[in-house]
Amino acid sequence: MRVPYRKPGKYSQIKPDPFITEGKFVELKDKLDKLKNLSRPKAIEEVKRLAELGDFSENAEYQIAKGRLRWINDSIVKIENQLKNAEVITAQKQTDTIQLGHRVTIENINPAPGQSRQKKTYQILGSSETNPREGIISHNSPLGSALVGRKAGETVKIKIGDREAAYKIIRVE
Repeated sequence: MRVPYRKPGKYSQIKPDPFITEGKFVELKDKLDKLKNLSRPKAIEEVKRLAELGDFSENAEYQIAKGRLRWINDSIVKIENQLKNAEVITAQKQTDTIQLGHRVTIENINPAPGQSRQKKTYQILGSSETNPREGIISHNSPLGSALVGRKAGETVKIKIGDREAAYKIIRVE
């Protein structure tokens, strides 16, 4: 069977962000262990069982099982590479300048029309752990990259669409 060639997507050549917290590192190791020791052996047994049924070309269950095994193997390779290249973020004790792992409280000093000034606290982490609703932003995001290296009391400006937003850094922890 010939595998179809798919043109690589726009973001396929981007390397994953190596910066992760210790908690995420442990979570990835646990997931890798589960995939290697539980999921893959079950999938292999399922493929073997379905292969014994005969005709592969019309055995849809066999094709699905093979696809699942391929997905598990791909996931294992991706996680192993991520762990191999990972740089664990340790929050710096110094809070003079903003670094990865720090929590930063900022105030919007140039709110959009109809909005009021707001204070928000964000933690700056790697791209794989971002969750803006939880207050976790990437150091690669427009706001995160503007904040890294700055100090409390400074003002940062970022372009959002056709307007410019300004934020004052209140506290770094």
